[in-house]
Amino acid sequence: MISTYCERFWMASENYDPSRQNPGPAPHLAASVKILIAGGFGVGKTTMVSAISEIAPLRTEELITEVSSGVDDLSGVEQKHTTTVALDFGRITIDRDLVLYLFGTPGQDRFWFLWDELARGALGAVVLADTRRLSNSFAAVDFFERRGLPFIVGVNCFDGAPRYTIDEVRDALDIDPRTPVLLCDARNRESTKNVLLVLLQHLIELAGREPVST
Repeated sequence: MISTYCERFWMASENYDPSRQNPGPAPHLAASVKILIAGGFGVGKTTMVSAISEIAPLRTEELITEVSSGVDDLSGVEQKHTTTVALDFGRITIDRDLVLYLFGTPGQDRFWFLWDELARGALGAVVLADTRRLSNSFAAVDFFERRGLPFIVGVNCFDGAPRYTIDEVRDALDIDPRTPVLLCDARNRESTKNVLLVLLQHLIELAGREPVST
């Protein structure tokens, strides 16, 4: 079903307005797809959800205080002053038949117990990576591989961060060659839309590989 919407993703995500739809005799129920935006601490998950959401995103950010000193690893993100303590939530309507619900995961190790609950019912995930701290992506990659949940990797290109090729990132993370890896800017709506489109296309391809039961 998702394949019928991919070509319309770009236009619909910008121009769709539910108020313009002709009211029918009964309310129309759109299919909903749950997507996780995951990754380590400070990789841009909250920023990505905020960049694409058509509604005011739900954030559960708190100020980083001295209490977290020695608990949260701030190396490489010393200027970060807030942190997600539960989840981020946003929504993007593809058209009247398909809505993506985006759930951003917390990045700190002490909140990892929430990931299992957030992953429940998800169709796929985006693992955001930061080349300044690429090793922080291993845990997220392992989480989804162990659970068999399809994912792609988005390398968030921070200003001043080391630049590597996609193949170099793939080798460093040791992920399946069929798993898409792409460069992105989580601050940019168009870039985030491209990431979600690549994930949808990946899910379609995986569905096509599944054996048909007889």
